[in-house]
Amino acid sequence: MGRMDYLAMKTDSSVTEELINADINELKIAAKKLIGHATKLGGLGVGTSFLKWLASFAAIYLLILDRTNWRTNMLTSLLVPYIFFSLPSALFNWLRGDVGKWIAFIAVVLRLFFPRHFPDWLEIPGSLILLLVVAPNFFAHTMKDSWVGVLICLVIGCYLLQEHVRASGGFRNSFTQSHGISNTLGIILLLVYPVWALVLHFF
Repeated sequence: MGRMDYLAMKTDSSVTEELINADINELKIAAKKLIGHATKLGGLGVGTSFLKWLASFAAIYLLILDRTNWRTNMLTSLLVPYIFFSLPSALFNWLRGDVGKWIAFIAVVLRLFFPRHFPDWLEIPGSLILLLVVAPNFFAHTMKDSWVGVLICLVIGCYLLQEHVRASGGFRNSFTQSHGISNTLGIILLLVYPVWALVLHFF
């Protein structure tokens, strides 16, 4: 009788061990899948974040060029809403806080009381800071963080590219003129982020 109980217990424990081992193997497979999927998603997120920084700095670069030596008939003031919608969240929130309020306050005081000492090239950067500080939450958070803001960036980038190509006399000429390569590449970089973000959003 005791021998039979012992055999039954031994059989039950071996079955239990097999079930536990099978469960552990399934957990290992699930963990590997989870790590793989998280890595893919994290990689895409890091790529989107990098492209957002790149697009913002390309827009700022083009804005500086336009204010200094790249005078065109293009509507480069469109770079202000582009920067507004593409600016990375950390920088956007920093400029929207007290730092941006002080910069905007100083810009308004200079413009009102010392207009002769307020250079023309500060008009658009001043407008950008004012827009960042006073924009309602609907634009600053709801639209900026949605696909609508990305679509606005794409439309602005396409418009500026076609205007630049037309002003240069063709796509090939836009690379051969003085400052052509840097300007054209800067405008193309404006398109990379919104295209990537929209592809990730819809697919």
